[in-house]
Amino acid sequence: MKKLLAVCACTVLSLSLSGCSLGTVLEQITSTGDVSVEEPSSPESAATEPKSRVYMDEISGTLQDFSGSQLILNKGEASYVFNLSGATLECKDGMITGDEISVIYEGQLSGTDTSTVQTLKVVDEFHRKSKLKKRTAHGQVLSLTANTITLKSKKGKTATYPITGTEQYYQNGIKEGDWVYLHFKGKFPDTSQDSSASLNASHLKVLGISDLETIVIPDPTPTPPPNPEETPEEAAGKEQQFLATIQGINLNTLQILPAGSSTVQNLDMSSIPVYFKGGIAPGSHVNVTYKGVLQPDTLEGIQILAVTGEDPDTIDDKHISFTVTGVITGSTANTITVQTDDGAVDTFRTEELRNSSEASLEYGDYVQITFHPSKSKASNIYTAVQIQNA
Repeated sequence: MKKLLAVCACTVLSLSLSGCSLGTVLEQITSTGDVSVEEPSSPESAATEPKSRVYMDEISGTLQDFSGSQLILNKGEASYVFNLSGATLECKDGMITGDEISVIYEGQLSGTDTSTVQTLKVVDEFHRKSKLKKRTAHGQVLSLTANTITLKSKKGKTATYPITGTEQYYQNGIKEGDWVYLHFKGKFPDTSQDSSASLNASHLKVLGISDLETIVIPDPTPTPPPNPEETPEEAAGKEQQFLATIQGINLNTLQILPAGSSTVQNLDMSSIPVYFKGGIAPGSHVNVTYKGVLQPDTLEGIQILAVTGEDPDTIDDKHISFTVTGVITGSTANTITVQTDDGAVDTFRTEELRNSSEASLEYGDYVQITFHPSKSKASNIYTAVQIQNA
């Protein structure tokens, strides 16, 4: 008993010398184990200022919608709207409707009220019940632009899909009314209470489009090098190629600027095989296979046989030229979102920007973004390498 009293006396003395009260120690020992971080304080203010705690927690659910600066997460019957202006997006698949994600935040939720918390990160849900599966839509083409394709299904439902950077192969050409297969990841938002004939596909990830159910690209026919001894008539009867830069697209009409020319030309793709591995982005290049005698500022007089876009897998960031133009509509700590000229809503990572000192990156700014299609094959968040005011 005397030894026990001696130990207690030493403990009290030790606490007195260290500046801690017995009550403080007991409070720490009997803590409920809340996940918190205590703000450091100076020894002078420790006795007068209460220690503030910052609570960190996470919530998991299904992504319902994403605007670029906020998201809607569904968990059971409840919906949560999180502000993402200071958060980082770290989802491997991007922000795809129907994906299982976790939102890591600072503060404490009060029911579904998120105004009391600060979002830190959005990440893939670690304990996923099911991964996103590849799905296929079969529809009739109503429109095609650089960043969107609109299809009408056999049941009469229409959907406009985002296709920035998407691989496309049309064996028999592409035009209005053609039937194509579109492979994608994600789920359409619930429209059970909506009688509209239109589906919201704005935040799906399209993986490929073709008039074939499975994209199989035939081996290219070798184009022999020019023979200086050939006459123009002999050369005109053989397959040749010229390089051009894409300016835009409207369904079957591809606008190109041939190398060495100052005149934009319209190329009809309605009945020739066309292949774009990295999508039909303005600024990217195509090889046009043809027969005939090519004139400097016209495509008249030649027979177009095929169009093949460049392979982004073989291009480094310094030489990539795939671009998107649009208005900035949202941002997070590591992304910006733009509404493109043709109506798509595209999000771009900004960690790998090479030189964007001229871009103000403010809401409402009209910008041109150079992106790398090969770095976002499975994600609907693209990797931007340059941003400039357009």
